[in-house]
Amino acid sequence: MHERELRAFVAIAEIGRMDLAAKKLGYSQPAISYQIVCLERSLGIKLFTRSSGGTTLTREGHTILPSARATLMLIDNIKRECMELGRTPLAVMSP
Repeated sequence: MHERELRAFVAIAEIGRMDLAAKKLGYSQPAISYQIVCLERSLGIKLFTRSSGGTTLTREGHTILPSARATLMLIDNIKRECMELGRTPLAVMSP
């Protein structure tokens, strides 16, 4: 499971359409669809029901959505903290 797959999953869940979620993330529609296929294979569950009108979360998708959001929030926090560390001189302690 990769960050980009989780981001695709959350974006589609929030927007309800793969094409619009792909545009938001800067992916092509086939690329975002591939991310979901990879995530579904990795988890062993189906996350969405697809139709001509868009996508809807399956029961399993609804179940993991809060965890996916929380995971992305943690990843974003780590990235932000690392950026802040890069801007702050590190104090070196002598033995």
